[in-house]
Amino acid sequence: MIDPPEVVRNARARRARLSVDSATGRVRLVLPPRASLKTALAWAAGKADWIAEQRARLPQALPFEPGSAFPFGDGTLTIAWEETASRRIVRDGDVLRCGGPRDGLSRRIALWLHREALRVLSEETAEFAARAGVSVTKVAVGDPKTRWGSCASSGTIRYSWRLILMPAFVRRSTVAHEVAHRLHMNHGPHFHRAVALLDESDPARSHAWLRANGAALHWVGRGSGTGD
Repeated sequence: MIDPPEVVRNARARRARLSVDSATGRVRLVLPPRASLKTALAWAAGKADWIAEQRARLPQALPFEPGSAFPFGDGTLTIAWEETASRRIVRDGDVLRCGGPRDGLSRRIALWLHREALRVLSEETAEFAARAGVSVTKVAVGDPKTRWGSCASSGTIRYSWRLILMPAFVRRSTVAHEVAHRLHMNHGPHFHRAVALLDESDPARSHAWLRANGAALHWVGRGSGTGD
């Protein structure tokens, strides 16, 4: 194995289990509380071929480079870069026009996407909050690997910036889900009824899209200096 696995002790685990994270490619080794770490690591080392096979099935990295295209909402954006043009990034239809030094280009594009995500998600959160008759104290974006959104009891809603890469119906469904938590901080029947009233499409359709396509979005911008 190239990298040592992340070791997790789980009280409910009955045996050692290996997995490869589809969002990061990292290997996780889950162990029962009293299992021998030395024995488990030796067992995991013998699974190098299986790990390589799982990693080969992961989505391909899609770096932010001149001429490359990446998903954005209901379409795609193609990066058009000219070194002598302004450093200011401008969207022109389905083209993202960029200038300035080649070094740092991917970072500037990532920052533009963060800002665009925060703008759109703030607007849509306010829209759904008004519809639900609730308040949201703050909207923020980050890059979590295990969830697309979260709602705190304080009224803060946090989203993955990668929602801006998704079709509008999936993004808006996620916003509806998080705003519904301002009514019910659980996933009980009342919560699901609130989601059904707020969501403009079938939530099951959005969940299906995320299961099929969500992992690949974590690889957008990877391999281009934007960080993992």
